[in-house]
Parts: sequence; C-alpha cells; structure tokens
Amino acid sequence: MMSKIFRRQWLQAAFLGASLTLMGSAIAQSYPSKPIRLVVPFTPGGVTDTSGRLIAEQLSKRLGQQVIVDNKPGASGNIGTQQVAAAEGDGYTLLLGFDGTLVINPHVFPKTGFDTLKDFAPIGKIGDAVLILVANPSFPAKNLKDLIALSKTQAGGLSYGTSGTGGTPHIAGELLRQRTGANLVHVPYKGGGQALTDVLGGNIPLVYTAIAGAIPHVKSGKLLPIAVSSSKRASSLPDVATFIENGVSDFEASSWVALLAPAKTPRAIVTRLNTELNAVLNDPEVRERLNGMGITAAPGTPESFGAELSRDLSKYGPVVKAAGIKAE
Repeated sequence: MMSKIFRRQWLQAAFLGASLTLMGSAIAQSYPSKPIRLVVPFTPGGVTDTSGRLIAEQLSKRLGQQVIVDNKPGASGNIGTQQVAAAEGDGYTLLLGFDGTLVINPHVFPKTGFDTLKDFAPIGKIGDAVLILVANPSFPAKNLKDLIALSKTQAGGLSYGTSGTGGTPHIAGELLRQRTGANLVHVPYKGGGQALTDVLGGNIPLVYTAIAGAIPHVKSGKLLPIAVSSSKRASSLPDVATFIENGVSDFEASSWVALLAPAKTPRAIVTRLNTELNAVLNDPEVRERLNGMGITAAPGTPESFGAELSRDLSKYGPVVKAAGIKAE
C-alpha cells in the first residue's frame, strides 16, 4: 500500500516538474513580446547612465525588442529603485542596479522603500568600476605608507574629497581609515567632477574617485596616483598598485553596475536575460567601450551576483555605522 502511494506521489511530482519545465521553456521562447523598460535611478549623463544605455542598446539587438532607458532620479537612487521593486515581475521592467543604492543606501537612509535581498531577482553584474585615490602632485607623500604616516602627524587630519556623502568613494575612504588608522577627513562634493577640479587646483590634497575621470590627469602627470582599491590592478592604469599590494590586506572597494528584475520575475526570464547579458559582455567591442568608462565587464550567473550582493550589504553595514554616516 505504502509503495503504491509513494509511487503515485513520485509520479505526480515528476509530472509537475516536467510541466513547470515546459512552461518555463514556453515563457522564455515567447519573451519578450513588447518593449522592455530599463529604469536608471539617476540623471542622464553619468557613468551609470552611460553604461546602462550601452547595455540597453546591445540587448535590444539580441532580444528583438527595444530596451528603453527610463531615468528616474532622486534620493540617491532610491526613488527609481523603489519603483522597480513595486513593479510587476513579468520581465518588462528592469533595474540598472548600482552598489551605492543597493548595498550602501540601506545603511545610510532610515527608509529606502525597498529590501535589496527580498524585492529583486538578480540577473547579473555588468561590471566593476575601479576606484582610485589620487593626490595633487605637490602633495609631500608619494605613496600610501608615507600618506598614512603623514596623516598621523596632522592635528586636523588630511582631507579627501569625494562625489558626496554615503557614496562608494566615501565608504572606501572610511574603510581605509578604519583599516589603517590613517587620520583622514571626508570632504563631500556635489559630484566627482567638482572634487577633481579642486584637487587639480590644489584646494584639497586628496580625492577618492572613479578611475574613469582620473585617468587622463594621471597620464598627463597632473595627478599623483596613490593606489586603486580593486583586487587586481586596473588594465587602464597597469602601473598603479592596489591597496592590497601596498600592505592593506583584504582591501577591496570597487563600485559596480548590474541588472536586476522585480523579485517575482519567472526564473525562465531571468535565465534568458542573463544569457543575453553575458553574450553582450563577452563582445570585444562592448568590453572596450565599457573599459573606456572605467568599467571592467564581469559576466557571471544570477547566483554569483546574488551572493556578492549579500556579501556587500553585510560588509558595508559596519563601516557606515562606525563612521556615523547618515543621509543628509
């Protein structure tokens, strides 16, 4: 009797599994049947927006439907991100995710309007944007060791500029301060460009910024590179050592951009989008264009990106708390 019941249950489970597989296959084959909206939670023109437009352009070609970029800026990316979290999970509303919004904002803002791990289905990472610490050429310390030593002799500390409070460069600077004991003082600007202008003019000694904006000034000798905070040297500035090579163990603080969907998006659609995204990222021309933006393409699985999302969310929480960073 029990064996017959078990056999019946097994057959029912097998039939259900096969049905779900066929259903998922049918969904993937018919998707997409209309244009897709890609929400970019920032204003047009920045690196995040530019990279999103490149990916949208390439995905449109591969999917046979237009991927339309929809800029929804506000509250450091929270507004647009919240809209995607609340959208229907049908694959026709996607999010251009940014680490600052998804893994830092939840620790900085009392309310963001979304839960990073519960409200989204990770599709895949687009790439990593390397961060770099640069100095005015007149700065007396020419390397990280001397910079840290010099900072400890300054009663008021050494000022470093960033694109703003709570951004990834700010968090990276705080992480450096906490890991090394360097006496660093954060100076927030309303954008990375303004911070670079001030360090070039000698108004501030240091700036922590995305590598893309710093590259031409480093190559021309107008800025002194101290270190990059990626795990490996940046291909665009191969002569600049990492913080890890400078003796700060396990120090990695890169910014990233990625593609996500609302949490209830069918697995078959997520898989299809991940496959197409990886194909785009493996295209040599796309990789070169991203590299020109300071972004290193990083194809992978939804699972690997989801795990990184969770790790980063946990990693930055203690840094934000220790630094007392709060939304302005």
